[in-house]
Amino acid sequence: MQSQAVHMMILFLLLLSIDICTAQVVPGMAKYGCQEHCGDVLIPYPFGIGHTGCYLDDWFEIECNQSSKTTSSAPDYKPFLKRAQLEVLNISIGGTLQVNSPVTFFCNGNGSSEMANLTGSPFVYSQDKNRFTAVSCGFLAVMESAEFVVGGCRSVCDNQNSNSCDIGINCCQTTIPPCLTMMGASILYQGETRKADCDDYAFLVDKDWFESEISSSAHEIKNGSKVPVVLQWNIINSTSSFALFGRYVRNKYSFINVDDYERGIPYCFSIKSLDASKLSCSCPDGFEGNPYLLQTCQDIDECMIRHTRCGAHSKCVNVPGYYVCVDKKNTRFILVIGLGAGLGLLLLLIGAWLGYRFLKKRHTMKRREMFFKRNGGLLLEKQLSSGEVNVEKIKLFKSKELEKSTDNFNIDRILGQGGQGTVYKGMLTDGRIVAVKKSKIVDESQLSDFINEVVILSQINHRNMVQLLGCCLETEVPILVYEFIPNGNLSQYIHEQNEEFPLTWEVRLRIAMEIAGALSYLHASAAFPIYHRDIKSTNILLDAKYRAKVADFGTSRSVAIDQTHLTTLVHGTFGYLDPEYFQSSQFTEKSDVYSFGVVLVELLTGQKPISFRRSQEEGKSLATYFITSMQLDRLFEILDAEVVKGGSKADIILVANLARRCLNLSGRKRPTMREVTAELEGIQMSEKTSNGGQNYEEVEFVRTDSIEPWDVASSSTGTRPSLDGGPSSSLHEIPLLPYKSW
Repeated sequence: MQSQAVHMMILFLLLLSIDICTAQVVPGMAKYGCQEHCGDVLIPYPFGIGHTGCYLDDWFEIECNQSSKTTSSAPDYKPFLKRAQLEVLNISIGGTLQVNSPVTFFCNGNGSSEMANLTGSPFVYSQDKNRFTAVSCGFLAVMESAEFVVGGCRSVCDNQNSNSCDIGINCCQTTIPPCLTMMGASILYQGETRKADCDDYAFLVDKDWFESEISSSAHEIKNGSKVPVVLQWNIINSTSSFALFGRYVRNKYSFINVDDYERGIPYCFSIKSLDASKLSCSCPDGFEGNPYLLQTCQDIDECMIRHTRCGAHSKCVNVPGYYVCVDKKNTRFILVIGLGAGLGLLLLLIGAWLGYRFLKKRHTMKRREMFFKRNGGLLLEKQLSSGEVNVEKIKLFKSKELEKSTDNFNIDRILGQGGQGTVYKGMLTDGRIVAVKKSKIVDESQLSDFINEVVILSQINHRNMVQLLGCCLETEVPILVYEFIPNGNLSQYIHEQNEEFPLTWEVRLRIAMEIAGALSYLHASAAFPIYHRDIKSTNILLDAKYRAKVADFGTSRSVAIDQTHLTTLVHGTFGYLDPEYFQSSQFTEKSDVYSFGVVLVELLTGQKPISFRRSQEEGKSLATYFITSMQLDRLFEILDAEVVKGGSKADIILVANLARRCLNLSGRKRPTMREVTAELEGIQMSEKTSNGGQNYEEVEFVRTDSIEPWDVASSSTGTRPSLDGGPSSSLHEIPLLPYKSW
């Protein structure tokens, strides 16, 4: 009894499924994104129209051409096998293809004609579907393939009758051999003289079309030049096709797995023909679809197709692949049991769902609290309560708000990636565009770096600094939200061509002055002196008006007023890293000055800070290359063309001297950023107020100490590395010769 109740319950659920889901989804026959029809003809895969991904290989490529005989306003399109140049009338996924084939007329031609040569293709002329037909009498019409006669027929002449071809009067038909790929037709007059008004012709034709369309006489075809012919197609069993369909290939005598059958998994069989081994794929019985797409076939609803299968007292119930008949007498009993079980199951599911939501919400809140503590929330609260941080400027964002603004941190929203994290473009609910930085830090011992960036940015109020809008600490990795800077970074404009915004001399001078002003503010005007520690052209962003904005304060440090340096592990980017800091691990404000000097040289020369294209003598490091060129009196040979074209020699020399002083090996001999800013402002003012007045011939480079070549092969460092061929423990000083007069 218990097993009967279970069976009844199953049948009841099946009844519900057939009542609810009465409509069937028509499965797609072409590949996704490919054209499925040409005119009225369906084009199923492995056939296809368009790019190479739409069809299996060249033999299956379809051209959809507009008919030249179109008379209506709407164009008429016809499909053609591109390689075989045959017009396609119909394609069956079961392995047949109906095409137009020519009729051979013997009286007005040379006596013979050939149809399409399909040798080496996946197509053969169907033996079962086609008949060779000859409209003549008294002569032998033959089929030829590769210069061999493969068949023929002969009919009796009767001028009083024009019966059908199967009788053999005035017309005859015969079958063709299997696996035929090439065929021609000819007629043997055997020395007899043909009549002057003869109209003998022959053709291969689809027998079903011939019997249905040509109702009385084959002579009706005389006015047409082509007739339908059926081709059989299979996939040639090659290495590439086996790699594609291999997991679906089964032995001829193997059984299909029940689970695969119920899921509608397609299967393929290997077929051995005379010329090659081929694959033929099918959906299981009771399913439909395109098995060559390697997708699950759709179940056929047998009850809707054949609703009279069950008796008058039974109801047809569709199940995957087949159907069952249910006695209507038990329907009421099944309905009561099913409704009770269904209602109980529904209540159980609702209770389970509500419990799951409650537990999930509670778990989410605990995770957010855990992440808030782990991501330094308590440390940030301590900083905020200390009164040293401007609380009004910092907003704590919710994780859902940032997920929505960045489309769940979609990779298409990525603006850039760095050592400290990934930056995404987002839009807040109030319409503001922001840059959302998702930190890579998950080590609790390093979270102070992240909180350090929040604290430092909260104290900065300068037009040439990227503004921090807030942060989110309730996610697995901490997140910062900045104002969005739309025009990329300075490195892109220096090292890549940009016709929309060329870096003229005036623009380069202005950007250098803006960067210097921002660093001067950090060093001398902020509440506490702040060392940036990673000044480079990729960390200089350009806003909508192409004003410089210093960004990425992840490694920055604030110091007490009475401190002169920080002692830390070496951190920075090779090419911009202060050699003195690299050797001593002591970072000072002059270390930022050195990095700024490299950026200034980038603006002057348009070259990258590290380049392996330069020779060993020139130096891989741009700083070494720049100073060496100045020593050798070759400054103007390495400058960017825009600089030479737009700036006066005197101003260029002044800026070059300034850059050289910033790159001095001894930090004490470098200028402060305030001095750098003042000098750049003076150069800019002199350009605006005077066109001359200075004797260019008397301008010389400032005499400073040289540096040893300091070339490296890496791009960044977070520790103090040991570099072969790097700087020695003591830096040598080489006196420089004064720059020669121009």
